[in-house]
Amino acid sequence: MTIEELRASLAEVDRKIISLVGTRQRLAGAVGELKDREARSLRDFAQEKDVMQRARRAAAESGVAPSVADELMNVLIRCSLTLQERRRVETLGQGGGRRALVIGGSGRMGTWFAQFLASQGFGVEVADPVVPNGDFPHVPDWRDSSLDHDLIVVAAPLRATATILTALVERRPSGVVFDIGSLKSPLRESLRALAAAGVKVTSIHPMFGPDTALLSGCHVIRVDLGVPEANQAADALFASTMATVVPMDLEQHDRVVAYVLGLSHALNIAFFTALSESGAPANDLTRISSTTFDHQLTVAGRVANENPHLYFEIQHLNDYGTESLAALLAAVERLRTAVRAGDEAGFTELMERGRRYLAGRGESGFSTTGPTSIGRPGPLTDPGS
Repeated sequence: MTIEELRASLAEVDRKIISLVGTRQRLAGAVGELKDREARSLRDFAQEKDVMQRARRAAAESGVAPSVADELMNVLIRCSLTLQERRRVETLGQGGGRRALVIGGSGRMGTWFAQFLASQGFGVEVADPVVPNGDFPHVPDWRDSSLDHDLIVVAAPLRATATILTALVERRPSGVVFDIGSLKSPLRESLRALAAAGVKVTSIHPMFGPDTALLSGCHVIRVDLGVPEANQAADALFASTMATVVPMDLEQHDRVVAYVLGLSHALNIAFFTALSESGAPANDLTRISSTTFDHQLTVAGRVANENPHLYFEIQHLNDYGTESLAALLAAVERLRTAVRAGDEAGFTELMERGRRYLAGRGESGFSTTGPTSIGRPGPLTDPGS
């Protein structure tokens, strides 16, 4: 066969693969309908294990590397779960014709929430100087809104969010109000004032970005401001998803975020700053890169392409921000000291301590009330970047 004939055969095989993926998706949709009807959990880890093992056996019989089978089935499983989760959100959503206002709904996370709420049956209105994507009713200035919505989501930048929340104290809307800010320090007084004014207010932090389609494995921090009705309403929004809602108090949130976001951001900013000031051309480094370097470079590249103003806010506006930066500075200095002094024992101890710590990372290092998985059956800056 000629190379053209072989490529034509490959194209036909590819077409059949895509057709089979479509068939698999339709079957997964039917499985999802049965899960809903029988009130089963969307995610079945035992079944996923069976699928992976079955794929590995088929790969061995066909001379395909097990890693290829793993990657392919992981993609297909995620596609199936995404399909099933979207259907459940639409079927069991909390909207029921109620109305929601998303202030800042033309931003990336604001758009995510507008679409998420609309899929649950909410009648969504967007308040934003920028015209939103989609056909949502739109007002340029939220202050011109009647604020008689059942739900008000504030998805603006942090400083603007603080101003909006303060203004809402005067308006005292009757619906549930929450922000999605990645920090709560700048919002502390406004949030407490809303609660004191009798507003049904809570605060959430979606630990994922606006490109997230499947919420399995994602976390949503919900900050308790002492208004149970608002807490329950926020939790209910994610009840039909596979997200995990983690309750925290107002002060605790920012201390945790100083490490989860602030430290990880700072580490990557320091990494690519050191590279850019090293004098070595980027192409030379990537030509001889190692596996570890490649992984780190991928994460650092994502951070470098994020909004620098948002990332500055996450560092600067967090009352606990310098705590994690000081810890990073001290750790780097200890590492440098051990290397310069030829202290192999000290260097080894740093790695051993890290290994022990990471081996126990399932244990909470902060005094939280513990993660609560919210889903059916059973009793979303971007903020999470």
